[in-house]
Amino acid sequence: MSEPGKNKLSHYDSAGQVSMVDVGGKTPTERTATARAFIAMSPEVLEALPHNRKGDPLEVARIAGIMAAKKTSDLIPLCHPLPLSHVAVEFEMGADGIEILATVATVARTGVEMEAMTAATVAALTIYDMTKALDKGIEIRGVYLLEKKGGKSGAYRRERTE
Repeated sequence: MSEPGKNKLSHYDSAGQVSMVDVGGKTPTERTATARAFIAMSPEVLEALPHNRKGDPLEVARIAGIMAAKKTSDLIPLCHPLPLSHVAVEFEMGADGIEILATVATVARTGVEMEAMTAATVAALTIYDMTKALDKGIEIRGVYLLEKKGGKSGAYRRERTE
């Protein structure tokens, strides 16, 4: 956490009104971000994934995550539309669920953290949608920014907590 008064919320102007950050004077640079989400489910639901009659939930979720990253500025009011150069959504199966990692890249004046977070979250929601008939108790947990590179604030790396 930063010291009070040292940093300010960037989406407010000097009068305290909501404002889209003006990035017009910034130089475009290479920026990447990776976000993580976890979808907790029973071993029975995990085992049933390849047999889903709607299709492979992970491949549908991968496409949904990619599409979500591209639509982030339509969903989050103050996000800038960005020319994404890459979006990857990967899954790691575990005994109690699936870890989702979404990585997004661009060369732009602002970062892609929100695009990565949106991709990971929508991928998790898609898996839930495709498996909820088997278990309504499936949970989406631990959505957070794992890493970002580029921009004025530099690199950030969070240690995994789950």
